[in-house]
Amino acid sequence: MAKTATEERIKRLKSHLEQENPSLAEVVEHFQELDKVARKLGFMSADDSYATQISWWPVVAVLGTFSAGKSTFLNEYLGQTLQRTGNQAVDDKFTVISYGADDEPKQLPGLALDSDPRFPFYRISQAIDLDSEGEGKRIDSYLQLKTCNADVLRGRILIDSPGFDADRQRNATLLITDHIIDLSDLVLVFFDARHPEPGAMTDTLKHLVANTINRQDSDKFLYILNQIDNTVREDNPEEVVAAWQRAMAQSGLTAGRFFRIYSEQAAAPIADQQIQERMRAKRDEDLGDIKGRIKQLDVDRAYRITGMLEQSGKHLRDVLLPQLIEARHLWFKRSRWLNGSVFGVTLIAFAYWSLTAGAWDGYMFRPLTPLSPTLQLLVGGALIVLLGIMYIRLRLMAGRSVLRKLQRDTQAGVDGKRLAMAFEKNLGVWSQFMAAGHPQGWSGRTQRKLDNLIASADILVQKLNDRFTRPSGDSEKES
Repeated sequence: MAKTATEERIKRLKSHLEQENPSLAEVVEHFQELDKVARKLGFMSADDSYATQISWWPVVAVLGTFSAGKSTFLNEYLGQTLQRTGNQAVDDKFTVISYGADDEPKQLPGLALDSDPRFPFYRISQAIDLDSEGEGKRIDSYLQLKTCNADVLRGRILIDSPGFDADRQRNATLLITDHIIDLSDLVLVFFDARHPEPGAMTDTLKHLVANTINRQDSDKFLYILNQIDNTVREDNPEEVVAAWQRAMAQSGLTAGRFFRIYSEQAAAPIADQQIQERMRAKRDEDLGDIKGRIKQLDVDRAYRITGMLEQSGKHLRDVLLPQLIEARHLWFKRSRWLNGSVFGVTLIAFAYWSLTAGAWDGYMFRPLTPLSPTLQLLVGGALIVLLGIMYIRLRLMAGRSVLRKLQRDTQAGVDGKRLAMAFEKNLGVWSQFMAAGHPQGWSGRTQRKLDNLIASADILVQKLNDRFTRPSGDSEKES
């Protein structure tokens, strides 16, 4: 049987990881087993996979306001002038930067990202369409892919973002920004150190500060005050940092470190040698910490992906499955009401017909035209079949009404689609006669398999620990 494009993609991914990181190749196999469970329950199609919904390479997002120095930072980090720079908005697209072997950088349209499951924007146009109908067709207006022959890009992806301050397609831009924040391993939030006015950056503070405070992965956000060299005239970088801390506190962020950096090439001249050395030392220290966090992602990646296995399994078991059972309960409730109403009316009509179509003989009503025993048997059998068909049809009608309700619930996003797809699978004839709490494909064996997959994440984490830790202090691998 021919393999789907997704299966071929996963096969290539496993082959690559077996050479680069064998422990992650094992995680791929567990994701494939989780795919089987999800497909059996109807939550996933044959051309979909949990393995394509995450980034297998570390993703570093660079977000912030216009003129905050994001592109300048990226160019210096890459060692090449890849991104345009300037005080005004110079790019209104999200730019995904990936390694390329050619000496000359290549610029590709957003379609290259939307159609390739190897990148973290696979099918993002569908999500944009759900939020803003018709905008998904304009994916090239939001995304672009650039390749760069820089060693620091090997095995990782960088994302440069447009600023937040004035955007014609604000809804789609913020949707993509939230998507980037969710999938990124590290988020560098750039602010222009010269302008600590919270009122001028409401969207920035909301999406890059207020919405991230209670996240479990809040430690992946690094807040960077760029162009700190502009404070050299007053020699008050501490006061600038304090002003930003007050601005952040108004959005609820009371903890978190600020990194103070500037570009040596774009910096204003510093006449005082002592001040220059002090600021340069602080900048070099903070830049070293930022680059160290980026380098650390090679290790963090394995733990993140293994954690996604457990998270995906628990989401399937503890969120999607209960929602499917709840939808089946609603279906059965509507079915009972609909069948009860229709059969009740039918019974009353039949009773009325029996009374009006017969004759009273002093003891009971008898039909005007008696039926032979054989004909009575045939009529009775036909009536039973007719009632059975009517029952199934009405039950299916009630199920389709629930399905339409699920399909209309566009706010549910990806989960809503999966739930509607699984529920539609449950509208089969045999599934109609199963208990409401037993969806199609769910059994004790399936539950044990899912529980084992979730538990296997802990074992995989222990294998990762064996690579990096030695609690006993021995130089040999722990038993």
